[in-house]
Amino acid sequence: MNQRSLVPLTSEQIDLSLKNRKYLAKNGVDYGLLTITQTGLNKSIMDAVGSLRAYFKENHYHNYDDQKQGTTYKSLKPCYLVISDRDAEDQKVSLYRPETKKGDPRIWIYGLKSYADPGDEIVLILDKNELYIFNISKLDLSKNHLLNQIIYDYEATAMELLGLLEVLSNKGAIQSVMSGRHDTAIGRTIEHELGIPINSSPFPDYKGIELKAARLNKASNRTNLFAQVPDWTISKLKSSKEIVDKYGYERNGDLKLYCTLKTHVYNSQGLGFKVDIEQDQLHEIHATDGDVVSWLGTTLRNKLLEKHRETFWIKADSIMQVENEFFILKSITHTKNPLSNQFLLLMEQGIITMDHLIKRKNKTGSASEKGPLFKIRPEHLSLLFPDPKNYVL
Repeated sequence: MNQRSLVPLTSEQIDLSLKNRKYLAKNGVDYGLLTITQTGLNKSIMDAVGSLRAYFKENHYHNYDDQKQGTTYKSLKPCYLVISDRDAEDQKVSLYRPETKKGDPRIWIYGLKSYADPGDEIVLILDKNELYIFNISKLDLSKNHLLNQIIYDYEATAMELLGLLEVLSNKGAIQSVMSGRHDTAIGRTIEHELGIPINSSPFPDYKGIELKAARLNKASNRTNLFAQVPDWTISKLKSSKEIVDKYGYERNGDLKLYCTLKTHVYNSQGLGFKVDIEQDQLHEIHATDGDVVSWLGTTLRNKLLEKHRETFWIKADSIMQVENEFFILKSITHTKNPLSNQFLLLMEQGIITMDHLIKRKNKTGSASEKGPLFKIRPEHLSLLFPDPKNYVL
């Protein structure tokens, strides 16, 4: 469904829409965005664009990927259509995939025709799994009481988590849930104490907030941002197996490639990075072989936004008693809304680095890659995350 017939907005509407989006970003409110078309209003149907589908999926509201085609499988949910600074109508939102063609995802908001015109931009915001719709081409969100309640709810979640971590800190030394010293031990211990199940989900840990924990006295003080494999379709080598086979080393009978990469310098394996700002790509390169693998800038920015829309970076002291490790929580840095467009620039400056963690058992087994892990030092977080808040526990 190609929805065209966009009507140009006035300069005042464009300015208001931009002001509203900046207000949402400043207050850490994530949202889905739709642009209203004449065709959409005429047919009472709109395309559920990729960014909106991802927003719904990440917030466990609706997953179009799992939805079958046809009206039988249409999902109707209640929603609030905000019509003024204080008022909202109880309405419904229709989410479905038609039987025609590939069943491209569709959405429609009942009652929208009365409050939207072609060219208007609307934002869809989830709060406590309830959907709110705001026309940001007509409403000033900075004056909207309903939105400000949502912002309060967002802050309340952060304060709730901060309170739980303060209680945890006051307990003193907490025994690790893992035997031995492992990089993941502190995070898993905190999650266990908070009652968060351990899983491999890419989504944030606590009601939309990601938890990142590290030892204060760890020799290497870099913190993980995220793991992201290369975009193999644009890469010279096509798998982690090919990388470790070509550039790995033998260690205890296994083939390994455990190393750190950064720009402007090659590591002991001859590997480094080159950033192509013009093409919006990151290239892992070898001193003599040239390109090894590559990442699209969009892939890395999207991963950063997915993982760190809001994050608590926790630091703890580590104490060893006989063979048991204990943690004492000491500080938290609270960040929101990463400056994703700075990511490749910080790679270019060597501020963000990456670790390969590839292992091939007995040199012949399948290759396992725990990364590649993109990392940054805590003192540089403010270059990527605006206005971090620091708490001493």
